[in-house]
Amino acid sequence: MTEHVEWSEPDAAATPVSSAVTPADAADAARLVAFGLQPKLQPARDQEYADLLRRYREDPPFARLADAVATGLGLIVLEVSPRAGMAVTAAEDSVFAVRMGDYARRTSADSADRFLHGLAHLAVAALAFPRPEDLADDGYIGRVTVNGVDAFVRQACRRLEERAEEQGENTDPATDAPGLEAAWRVWARRSATGATKDARRPAASTTGIVAKAVAFLTDSGFLQRTGDENGGTYRTTARYQLQVRDMAGSAAMAELLELGIVPVTDGAATLLPAEDTDDLELVADAGLPFHS
Repeated sequence: MTEHVEWSEPDAAATPVSSAVTPADAADAARLVAFGLQPKLQPARDQEYADLLRRYREDPPFARLADAVATGLGLIVLEVSPRAGMAVTAAEDSVFAVRMGDYARRTSADSADRFLHGLAHLAVAALAFPRPEDLADDGYIGRVTVNGVDAFVRQACRRLEERAEEQGENTDPATDAPGLEAAWRVWARRSATGATKDARRPAASTTGIVAKAVAFLTDSGFLQRTGDENGGTYRTTARYQLQVRDMAGSAAMAELLELGIVPVTDGAATLLPAEDTDDLELVADAGLPFHS
């Protein structure tokens, strides 16, 4: 026996009615995105920000509206949460995108330095989150120091030098060699500290370049300075973890991690320096979190 089911139109009174978007809603959504563009602002310290984050999580139409505002500005929403706020990153065509060339030119017009600054940012990310599980763990806090990052890159240079010697490519890397292989000599030949009459750290030294990188990341809300030891000590923020997650698949970062020299430590300078040598090439994707 077949059971017959009668269908009827749902009661009109029970049908949910979606309210139209009001100018106030649009203003609130834009306000939330504006908060997200202030990376140092913590939701716990701003009640309006916290309220808008709560509305985003509890009101799907408002969340879609805020996402649309972000998209219209060329922003990619990485996460919206109490720990990270509205964490956004700029798409390549966004007016908010930071270009590696512009960043490097503020420090030096030397084309070699463009590579060095990009490699410094890449090394900070790799040293801060050396394992996939570190990136996956929302509670993980990475720690780096200026001297530790420099020592890490120099050890990478040493490993790449050894690999080039084994392959008989010590004078010139092969044309199909990976980016890091082609450019390891640039960092290795540059002085780590240099010398000035007043004992300041020269901006063109490798530790000066790392210091510039971590200062930029601190200003961008990605790192927090915790001390002066080892050239400056820093801890990662939730926003930086999200940023590195987004770029973790880059070829240059994967290659750097595959060298197997990233220690899981407190970021102190525990690695050995490499010998000086020479060469120049720009590493593909080394400018992350910048756009090329």
